[in-house]
Amino acid sequence: MESFVRLQNRRRFLEKRFDYLSLVPAAAAICYPFLLNAFHAFVGIQAESPPALAIASATFILVVAFIVPFLGIALACRPTSGPGSRRLAYASVVSPTLYVFLGVVQILIKSPIPDEVVWCVIWIAIAIWSQSAADPVAPAAPAVGAWRVVHGVTAAVLSLYVVFHLANHLFGLIGPDAHAAVMKIGRVVYRSAVGEPLLVAAMLFQIGTGLFLAWRWSAAAHDFQRTYQVASGAYLSVYILGHMNSVFIYARSFLGIPTDWNFAIGAPTGLIHDAWNIRLLPHYALGAFFVLSHLASGLRAVLIAHGVDQRNADRLWGVCVAMSAIVAAAIIAGMSGLRIGALAS
Repeated sequence: MESFVRLQNRRRFLEKRFDYLSLVPAAAAICYPFLLNAFHAFVGIQAESPPALAIASATFILVVAFIVPFLGIALACRPTSGPGSRRLAYASVVSPTLYVFLGVVQILIKSPIPDEVVWCVIWIAIAIWSQSAADPVAPAAPAVGAWRVVHGVTAAVLSLYVVFHLANHLFGLIGPDAHAAVMKIGRVVYRSAVGEPLLVAAMLFQIGTGLFLAWRWSAAAHDFQRTYQVASGAYLSVYILGHMNSVFIYARSFLGIPTDWNFAIGAPTGLIHDAWNIRLLPHYALGAFFVLSHLASGLRAVLIAHGVDQRNADRLWGVCVAMSAIVAAAIIAGMSGLRIGALAS
């Protein structure tokens, strides 16, 4: 009997070990920086006037790079995944912003090791952990009610800053001067002696509670809506942490430069034609998209909790997601050099 139990346990272990689909998120994340390198190979070298085939190839590669986080969301929805495999899928969603975070840290510590090598080691380690992690019995609805409410209330307050910040970036479609003028107005509040510490404290609180909630919710399988909310929240937690590191430590302390439009777009080269800066394009675009659609997910949950028909709440969520994509595309177009005046002429 004991031998039979051991044999059964070994069979289950082998079945779990060879669940290749559970390793797809890690494989996709590992490929991510090499996709960006391939994009630069087609566009960056021929920055002046790349041929049509190079532009088409680069566009396709960039689309594939954007698919990586959404593939992670899809695989996180698998009802048969264990907590380790599911959390690996959630982790792959943050690949675009985590790769930027890694690159900045590599610069700060003056690492001689290429980013791609460190990246691959990190994801191999995460993949191994995901397959060897024990599968605890997790409740379908973790007891996170109080934390969830506080996180939501803080997010509602911070949404005022988020809306202004994104609107400020939309002025980049007019030009850097328009962006700078609007930013100067906003900085009277959020860069003041009182405003900035409060904003930083609120952001750190959101990071902490967001990661806590994501960890608790990721232990069990959920429907698409809940999975999307958890995944987008995880992305934003890493994005905010990395953004604060870039602004406060890298720009202000390490380089001693202003965090203005030129810093944001990686001037003078820009986002498109620089081998390092191209990682900022998905990072920014998904940051804008996920912050708005994550707020929409929170609004949907609140509406349903207060008796709104789920179908109507889902329709509103879908409209908000579409608008989030439009806003994100407009912001990244402005940061890439598109100008409204140029289109009009």
